Amino acid sequence: MSTTRRAAVLGSPIAHSLSPVLHRAAYAELGLEGWAYDRYEVDEAALPGFLEKLGPEWAGLSLTMPLKRAVIPLLDEVSDVAASVEAVNTVVFTEGGRSVGDNTDIPGMLAALRERGVERVERASVLGAGATASSALAALSRICTGEVTAYVRSAARADEMRGWGERLGVTVRTAAWEDAAAAFEAPLTIATTPAGTTDALAAAVPDRPGTLFDVLYEPWPTALATAWSDRGGAVVGGLDLLVHQAVLQVERMTGRSPAPLAAMRTAGEAALTAR
Repeated sequence: MSTTRRAAVLGSPIAHSLSPVLHRAAYAELGLEGWAYDRYEVDEAALPGFLEKLGPEWAGLSLTMPLKRAVIPLLDEVSDVAASVEAVNTVVFTEGGRSVGDNTDIPGMLAALRERGVERVERASVLGAGATASSALAALSRICTGEVTAYVRSAARADEMRGWGERLGVTVRTAAWEDAAAAFEAPLTIATTPAGTTDALAAAVPDRPGTLFDVLYEPWPTALATAWSDRGGAVVGGLDLLVHQAVLQVERMTGRSPAPLAAMRTAGEAALTAR
């Protein structure tokens, strides 16, 4: 059948993205014939031109780095959730042709934690201070009743995290990365750093850890996640986040709800195993 509706993930680099696997699995499970989901290598300079060429068959876009902030001035509307962290990972095109930016990373984080039984914590730790860390703070603003400690590498990053805390209504204390092992004393630790960054911390996992949310999905498991599981702690992984945020994207782009979480997760696990 010819394609009637289109969607895609954009970013640079993009070849590693699992989004096509997840969205196509959802389309198949929902019986959405004529829907296509692709990936395109697009950087910040090329983004305006790419958006200008999109026709009425386009339902939506998923965005990865470095486009989550760059897209904001190019959109007709941005949700309050996306505006709160200045990051759009989802664009939906309405029937009237308007482009609406949203952020499914934040509710995706909350859904992934809820799935593991984490609905409220009295304090939390965040490892790192990048774009994902600000989304983590936004998620924690909804479930953390006390202080969040962010472990960062520079004074500038510390200032940024405290600023995000003030904006999001979270009490943020910052600490040096050299003291990051202390993060594991909190009932919830969210690791937002690039691959390999937390490997040296694996030996510092306590005997009775709480919950670790490690946002990486490749390579998986990380050394930290393995050590955490070995000591009996609960682990939420990057694939959990990826699937839950993709579920919300599918629902927004297709208008079909609920999206097939189990089928999407199975497809993602199979794709990672095959790599």
